[in-house]
Order: sequence, then C-alpha cells, then structure tokens
Amino acid sequence: MNKEPFVQWRANFFTGLAVVLPAIVSIAVVFWLFFTISNITDTLLIFIPKRITHEMNGDVVGKVHWYWSVVALLLALVLVSVVGLLARNYLGKKLIQSVDMSLLRVPVLNKIYGTTKQVNEAFTSGNKNSFKTVVMVEFPRAGMRSIGFLTGEANGEIGHKAGGKMVCVFIPTTPNPTSGFLMLLPEDEVTRLEMSVADGLKFIISLGSIAPAYSPAARDILEALRHD
Repeated sequence: MNKEPFVQWRANFFTGLAVVLPAIVSIAVVFWLFFTISNITDTLLIFIPKRITHEMNGDVVGKVHWYWSVVALLLALVLVSVVGLLARNYLGKKLIQSVDMSLLRVPVLNKIYGTTKQVNEAFTSGNKNSFKTVVMVEFPRAGMRSIGFLTGEANGEIGHKAGGKMVCVFIPTTPNPTSGFLMLLPEDEVTRLEMSVADGLKFIISLGSIAPAYSPAARDILEALRHD
C-alpha cells in the first residue's frame, strides 16, 4: 500500500492548521468576548420596547438582535467615558465618593463592593509591584518550577507571624491565565526573571511553546559596560 499520498496530505493538513488556527482562535475569542459582555450591556436597552430590540416581536424566548447588542455596547462605552470624565473634576469626584459611601453602607453588598474596589485599585494605582515582575518559584512541589507574577509584599499580620519578609506571587493556570493560585513565599525563595510581563503571559498561554529570547552572555557584557 502506497503511503506517500497520505503522508503528503497529513503534512499539508498540519501546515494549513498552523496557518489558520491563530485566526480561528482570535475570531472565536472576539465573538466570545462580545456575547459575554453583551449579556451585561443588553440591560441598557430596558427603556426600549422588546418588540423592537428582540426577535419574535419581543416574545419571552426571543433573543436580542445582534445589532441592538452593538448599540448597547457602544452606549456602555459612552457611559463609562462619561463617568471617567466626571471622575476627573471636583464635582464628579464628590459625586462618586457619595455613591461609594452609599454602597459601602449596604449590608452584604458592602463586602463585595469593598473587596472588588480594593482589587481594582491594586492593579490601577500604578503600584510597580502589581504584575510588574515575572518570577519563578518551586510549585507544585520541590524540584518543579512554575512561572508567576510578583504582586506585592505580605505585610501586617502575615509578615509578622511568618517571622520574615514574605511576598505575594500569583501563579496563573494555562492556557487560561485569569485563574490561578496565590502563593505566600519568603522573598529568598523567589527567582526574579528578566522577561517582561507580556512575554511571561505569552509563555503561559502558549503552553511554554513561545519562550522569549535570552542571551546571558550579552547581558553580562552590558552589565560590564555599565560598571565601566
């Protein structure tokens, strides 16, 4: 039996797959993001009759027309921009502070809102320790290594009871880096890497197949020139 045609077809198939797969994945991610976000932004259409915005003349099982979802998404972008504009002037800041104080007085909601606000501020405040450094740690057991991101120092009670300086390291899962593990480690057990956060994310999402270039010799030469 002549296997040559099958071997040639297999080579062509995997070559074509390598070419089209990035485009397919990118398009799929865009559609997934659009429909995920639209499930939230579609609520902005509440003031428009459903017989206009929904299929089947607004029947209970009718879905929102895709073009109305686009309108709702654009409306959400405008509203967020308006909030940002208000937050940059004195009266707007006072208004936002009043809303914050009101939400923080509501039982149960204040816990969720307060925690979410603190996490958001941690990543938007310009703190240079927040997802700014790629590190390597021993995880999930001794002898194995995982890539993570240094997010801050574990001060307060954690640092005091640990008996030394501890740092917070986020170990993302792969290929979905939005979930992961928070590790509290002694600083001397964390190896800081020179790769950028973007390169670290590429390495994780690509299952380790895309590793950033690294030349220790060139780095040592640059260090020597700096000292000279």
